Order: sequence, then C-alpha cells, then structure tokens
Amino acid sequence: MTDDENKKKRMSSQLLTPNTEAAILSRIIQSDEQELTPEVARYLLSMKLPSTDEDRVNELSAKARAGSLTEAERQELESYLHIGTLLGVLQSKARRLIKSADPDLARQ
Repeated sequence: MTDDENKKKRMSSQLLTPNTEAAILSRIIQSDEQELTPEVARYLLSMKLPSTDEDRVNELSAKARAGSLTEAERQELESYLHIGTLLGVLQSKARRLIKSADPDLARQ
C-alpha cells in the first residue's frame, strides 16, 4: 500500500460510511424538521458512554497506537469513533439551542 493509500485509509475512520448504524441514525436526525426542546437538549448533553465502553475505547486505542489491532477490533474502534462523532454533533446542537433559548440556561 502506498503512503497516500495508507493516509486515506486512516482518514476514512473519521468519516461515516453510507450505511453504518451511525450514518443511518445521523441522516434520520438531520432530516428531522422539528426543533429540539430545551428538555431534550439537556438530555442529549447528559449522554455519555458507560464506563465499560470508555475502558474498551481506551484499550482499543492503545492497541491501535501499538499497531496491533485485528480487523475486527479496528471495525469496533471505528464504530465507537462514529458514534462519538455523532454524539458530539448532537451535543453541539443541544448547547447552541440552550444558549439561544436562554443564555442563563446555558450555565446550568
């Protein structure tokens, strides 16, 4: 594999492929015409990975840095990265909604 091919492969883990669960969910959320309510926004901001999943991400990340991931582990790590990106986008939207709805609420 050339350096350019390796670079593209590494970069692909940051992009959602067309039909992963995260990509499908992202399209559903982005196509929703309804505005988030402040209650839903606060709920989204409270969401995070359970500690067992955080531990698994850390384990997989360490193996990735060491260059010892299996193909299945690489796919698992990519799934975590995709979901993390999606959650980050949702939480960013939630923060903007709360801040625009009431600047005092944004401090809560």
